[in-house]
Formats: sequence, structure tokens, C-alpha cells
Amino acid sequence: SSRRSFPVSPIPQELYSPVAVSSVYGKPGVKLSPTLAAFTNGVATHSMDFDDTWHPATHPSGAVLPALLAASQMLPPGTKPSGMDFLLAFNVGLEVQGRLMHFSSEAHDIPKRFHPPSVVGTMGSAAATAKLLSLSSAQCSHALGIAASLAGAPMANAATQAKPLHIGNATRLGFEAALLAARGMEANPFILDDIPGCSGFSAFYGVYHPKPLPAPGDCHEFLLEKQDIAFKRFPAHLGMHWVVDAALSVRNLFLNHAGSFSPALIRTIVLKIPVSKYINRPFPSSEHQARHSFQFNACAALLDGEVGLASFSEGSIQRQELRELLDKVVVEHPEDNVANFDKMYGEVALLLHSGDVLMGKCDTFYGHWRKPLSKESLLKKFRSNASHVLPEEKIETIISMVDNLEKLPDSSQL
Repeated sequence: SSRRSFPVSPIPQELYSPVAVSSVYGKPGVKLSPTLAAFTNGVATHSMDFDDTWHPATHPSGAVLPALLAASQMLPPGTKPSGMDFLLAFNVGLEVQGRLMHFSSEAHDIPKRFHPPSVVGTMGSAAATAKLLSLSSAQCSHALGIAASLAGAPMANAATQAKPLHIGNATRLGFEAALLAARGMEANPFILDDIPGCSGFSAFYGVYHPKPLPAPGDCHEFLLEKQDIAFKRFPAHLGMHWVVDAALSVRNLFLNHAGSFSPALIRTIVLKIPVSKYINRPFPSSEHQARHSFQFNACAALLDGEVGLASFSEGSIQRQELRELLDKVVVEHPEDNVANFDKMYGEVALLLHSGDVLMGKCDTFYGHWRKPLSKESLLKKFRSNASHVLPEEKIETIISMVDNLEKLPDSSQL
């Protein structure tokens, strides 16, 4: 239930109003209409593949947070959601995504067909916005039905400039679905059911078996309470974090063995990775391809001893010494290394001309939900990223505000 009620709908009469009331990340002087601000901030969220990841596989926050921020600024004075309202709506947005994915065995593996945030993210955005706007139960149902008709983007556009659009569209279109439902638009109320002969949400997942859920009560346990989120240490596809940690481990062995890192001593680099076509890229030629290449990230870690923002610049990607390392890579797919973010591992072996073999393996990287970043590491990442667009005092204000979000009287201050 909501602590707020609207006797008169607070939703603007003109859905696509040009009125600019919602902020754009890192652009203090720029405001856009609410849905365009949600879209812009959603694209920014995924522009470097630096956003959080969950299991079953999706990027949960980027599809929800921009919509909630834009909606908070859209609502008129006197109806602004509190920080607690905001937190509850955010949790609802993640909960819906997780519940839908848990109904599908296909969703537990690295995706092959649809990019998950473009599917469940759109549903999560609709649910979160509907909750924030205090829509009725029927309107919430219609919002999800409308959102299902606006969802879905193919995995073939991964590793391209189009991929960040998936997050932008998810947060915008889910937001729009909630607004349309608030204005009276209806959709199939059984869109989430598995109805033989008539696909609803099951169109996105081949193995989809929804189950009745108990009505949430005072003792409801959110999925977010049961499993942490993975926060990335460097801006690349989540799978890259396993091979980078494995590569750094074997690099240390190499330094102890040879005294310095000398690629000339290496005959072959063997990567043992799961089968996943869109992140198996032997010779990436662009920033986005490099972020989705097991081979590139392993070799960058070997060569530089780290992977960071600068690793994906054009100059770094085109380095001759890096290309020479990529030429030495051989990929293997062990049967026990499955394409699943909860079960996979990364292994990097260096076969030296001397006949020696050095091996590094990573089962759980630092930042994975089984080994979450410390608050100190998370704040370090936030400060580093935010410093490109905000002064230090505003960065610290945001940190303080988020730390005390449940006490914030007006979440639009975010």
C-alpha cells in the first residue's frame, strides 16, 4: 500500500508534453520532458557497460532508476514522493524483474535471443513507476500489459553503439506504459500468465512457467534481500571480470617466474571460457566490441596489469603489442564451464616457449554477488565516475542523501 493518495490524477494531461522539468545526469543546466530525461539517463547508464548486474542475468537498476527520478520531478508540489516511497518503488521495480526471470530456466543463462534489460527492465520500469504514482491494482496490471508490448531488443546488437539504447528504451517505455495506464489505456490483464496457444510474456522466454505468488504482507522478503547485486570494477561486460582476474593472477606468476612481463616468452595464451557467441571476439576493432571480448580483456590485463577506463580507448585497442598478444590466444570451452553468471569461471593459461605452463583461475571475482564490493570500494567507484561531471561538494551531498534516503522528505531532490 502507498502512504499517499491522489484524489485527482497528478499525471500531466499531455503525455508527451514538451515541458522540461526533469534533469539530465551531469548536465546542471539541461532539463528535458520526463520521458525524454528517463531515456537520456537510461542510455547514459549503460553507455560504458559499467552498470550493475543481477542473476538471473540482467542490468536491474538502469531500467528503473531514471524513470523514478524523472517521475519524482514531474509530480507537482504537494505530491512529491518521499525517500521511503522512492526506495519502495525501486525495490518493486527490481522485484518484478527478478520474479519474471525466476519463472524461466532460459533466463538463468547468458542470453542468446533478447537482451534481458530490454525485456524485464521495461516491465520493472512500468511496475516501479506505477507504484511511485500510486496507481490502482487494475492500472498496475494494465501498465505491465502495455509494457510487454513495448519490450524486447535482440542480442545481435550487443557490442554496438545501439546496445545502450536498450536501457534507455526500457526505462522510458516502462514509464510511458505506466502513464498510459494512468490515463485509462487497457491491456491484457493475463499478460504474465502462460496461456497455451497465445503467447504473452512467454514470447520472450522459451521455458517460462509462472507460479502463483503469495500476496506481499508485512513480512514480505524482497529478492534484493536474498541476493546482492554485482557491481563492476571496470567498464565491460560482466563475463570479462572472470577472465581479467584470472589473467592478473597468472600475470603475477609470470612476474615471479621471469622478473618482468615479456610477451616474447609466451608461445600460446589459452582461455577456458563458457560458450557465448557475442562475447567471444578474437580481434575487436571498436570500444564496444572490446568491452565484449574475452580475448581483449584477458590480453589487456596481461599487458597492463589492470583494466580500466583507459583500456577501451582507440589508442589502447589498436596497440601493436596488444594485437600480437591477441594473435597468441586459443579458446577452449570446458564442459563444466557453463554460460551462467552464477556457475561460470575464467581460466587463463600461459604456455611458454621454455615448455613451462602458468595458470590462473577465477571462480568468483571481487564485485560478484558472492563477493560484493565493500562500501569503500563502491564509493571510490562512484566518486571517480562522478568527478568527471560534478564538483566534489555535490558528490558528497549525493552520497549523504543516498545514505539517508529513507529520511528524505522529497525524493525529487536527488
